[in-house]
Amino acid sequence: MAVFLWNAFTFVVALGLLVTVHEFGHFWVARKNGVLVKRFSIGFGKALFSWRDRQGTEFVIAAIPLGGYVRMLDERIDPVLPQFADLAFNHKTVWQRMAIIAAGPAANFIFAIFILWLMYLLGVQEAKPVIAAVQPQSIVADAGVQGNEQIISINGHTARDLRSTNLLLVEQLGRSQLTLGLQAVDSGRQRQVQLNLTDWQFDPERQTVFASLGIELMQPKATTELAVVVPESAAARAGLLAGDVITRIDDQPINDWATLERLIQQNAEQPLQLEISRAGQSLQLTAIPELLTRDDGFSQGMLGIQPLVTPWPEGIIYTQRYGVIGAIGEGVSQTWQLTRLSFAMVAKLLTGDVSVKHLSGPISIAQGAGDTASMGLIAFLAFLALISVNLAVINLLPLPILDGGHLMYLVVELIRGKPVSEKAQEIGFRFGALVLLMLMGIALLNDISRL
Repeated sequence: MAVFLWNAFTFVVALGLLVTVHEFGHFWVARKNGVLVKRFSIGFGKALFSWRDRQGTEFVIAAIPLGGYVRMLDERIDPVLPQFADLAFNHKTVWQRMAIIAAGPAANFIFAIFILWLMYLLGVQEAKPVIAAVQPQSIVADAGVQGNEQIISINGHTARDLRSTNLLLVEQLGRSQLTLGLQAVDSGRQRQVQLNLTDWQFDPERQTVFASLGIELMQPKATTELAVVVPESAAARAGLLAGDVITRIDDQPINDWATLERLIQQNAEQPLQLEISRAGQSLQLTAIPELLTRDDGFSQGMLGIQPLVTPWPEGIIYTQRYGVIGAIGEGVSQTWQLTRLSFAMVAKLLTGDVSVKHLSGPISIAQGAGDTASMGLIAFLAFLALISVNLAVINLLPLPILDGGHLMYLVVELIRGKPVSEKAQEIGFRFGALVLLMLMGIALLNDISRL
């Protein structure tokens, strides 16, 4: 319950902040263009708090914290007296209305830049994308990639740290090849290799993008010593304790966590003979992994154990910190990378290169907010920047119910010299609402299946 309440609280804080920024963009540009804003609401439904400013705008914090809106004076919605006609949204020029509509997503982009500027001003701990080893007969092995090399570029884009490298690799989904820039850790020698991505299969629910290519990174490693044994799990019933080291399963020696994990996953509901080391003594135990089946039909065995993880290897972790001016450039660069990736993912959803089962809804966002807030300020700020960019990109999609749809109608009006008919707009809004509700439903079902 405590985790649920923490996730809900951080979700409301994050969403409330991002929605406020988005709607303030519409509000500020509307006022600068002489439009009367009747209401600025954060949330929907019954007003919990409200107040008015000198220009007559009602500011509202409503009961349902899942969005917000700015309501402007508009003759298409409200009766407007002739002396106030010049304050109505629909009386402004096409360019003014386009600026007001685009200001919401623009505010989210600017906010992301500000957050990332603040992060890099404070200092961000990063990890170098150094390859420890490659899996035999993998995509990178076929290309001649070796261990002890650092990834420095992907298709010409600089890969300075593990996080940016991960984003750049995900962006390549659906491509047939990839140019990987490498630098030897020992000699500093640089080279480029071509990866053939024709048979690349990446499922983010089951593996990292690096593992899908056959890359083992220099990072903390899971050992065969148990850090956690989940109460009332199959492991607990077998008598396993935190601190035990699993040395053998049946007749196979266990030297790494990957082997241990694979044997457990492949032997659901089958008895396994475990040899463990406990306080210097060798013990024999029998464990029967439980069968775990996901909604997509994927099944595997599960014991209910977590490994002890080693620290980061020396020289991999470093801190990126910039001055006031340098942090601005870094904020712009990182926001552009997130924007490019977001648009690329939308395109890959449309082409089928990315499945809709990977869409995330409010539950996943709430979990992300709670997890990153628990990790510290920098992690939470990074999460806010990502969601702010995603919110901007989603709102720019040409669905009539979104800002992008309104902009699409205004572009048509600019070309034709007259507005799109109200009937056509109404049909478009209904279609847009249907598509949006469908996508939200899929995302929510995905969230529930992940739970």
